[in-house]
Amino acid sequence: MANTPLAVLDLVPISSGSSAGQALRNSIDLAQHAERLGYARYWFAEHHLNPGVAGTSPAVVLALTAAATSTIRLGSGAVQLGHRTALATVEEFGLLDAVHPGRFDLGLGRSGGRPTPAGRRPALVGATAVVDGRTPGGLKIPAPFSFEHLLRSPRFALHKKLLTQPGAESQPYDEQIADILALLAGTYATDDGVEAHVVPGEGARVEVWILGSSAGISAEVAGANGLRFAANYHVSPATVLEAAEAYRAAFVPSAELARPYVTVSADVVVAEDEATARELATGYGLWVRSIRSGEGAIAFPTPDEARAHAWTEEDRALVEDRVDTQFVGSPRQVADQLETLREATGADELAVTTITHDHADRVRSYELLAGEWSRR
Repeated sequence: MANTPLAVLDLVPISSGSSAGQALRNSIDLAQHAERLGYARYWFAEHHLNPGVAGTSPAVVLALTAAATSTIRLGSGAVQLGHRTALATVEEFGLLDAVHPGRFDLGLGRSGGRPTPAGRRPALVGATAVVDGRTPGGLKIPAPFSFEHLLRSPRFALHKKLLTQPGAESQPYDEQIADILALLAGTYATDDGVEAHVVPGEGARVEVWILGSSAGISAEVAGANGLRFAANYHVSPATVLEAAEAYRAAFVPSAELARPYVTVSADVVVAEDEATARELATGYGLWVRSIRSGEGAIAFPTPDEARAHAWTEEDRALVEDRVDTQFVGSPRQVADQLETLREATGADELAVTTITHDHADRVRSYELLAGEWSRR
């Protein structure tokens, strides 16, 4: 297991009673610890209009973190292309690479873009069997969660309005990825032969990743272009198996990658013993509820603040799949669960995301996990 790298995925969470500035300082500090502990890479997610999440611009946070670290790979998990252009994305990461060459992963997501065209999913001939909600190795695969109510929410409409220019329409995702790859390679040209060369950006030594939650266009584009793929168990545990298998089914070797390469994410809280870990994770359900209800992520609550919430059946239905698939426990317990996730998905790498109210507990969780993982 020590040969399977562990990575960190960070949302830059704000704890109740804290501030965005402190959250950023905490994330930079955690990246320094992750570098010392041997984590393979450190990614920042992109989220907007969330009172409890400060990671709105991966490129900006990456610049701050790169200046405070020296060896760990840093990346976006992911830049959301639904409201961005290929050129702006390549320019941003070109700037980062110009100062810290060879250290960045350009993780790309489709959020906010066009709906996936129907009929594009490949047949999944090698998918892991799921019986009574579990794989043969015991990984929990819950029933799919419907995001339709979130897509219809007023907050989602406002989110889209504020992130896009009036009348603008997202470029088809496969075309956008092709443009990014061409701009990085220096081969971009219009149909009538006009070339574009991005400085800085062209020739940047960035590793391009595609992030996806299902067997849709993200998995297909990653595979067809011979790129690395990240499947989100922590966001959509019901569809992680089909996402990974769809990517492998579509994979075509490239100059960058001879065989498929998959990382899989998981929500994790580790402490010296299970009881302590579960106490630290108490606020997770309420935090997920705030996201799934359409309100936006709240500041991460203390255990006492979380226990004060009066739960309804509707609330529990919103969070059940996420709470049931969070890995919480002692170092040995969580490492065992991560091994199960790796075996079920065939992951080449695992990305761990941990949120606790107190920063010291979050750092300790990553320390304990790294120590256990290295002993296996």
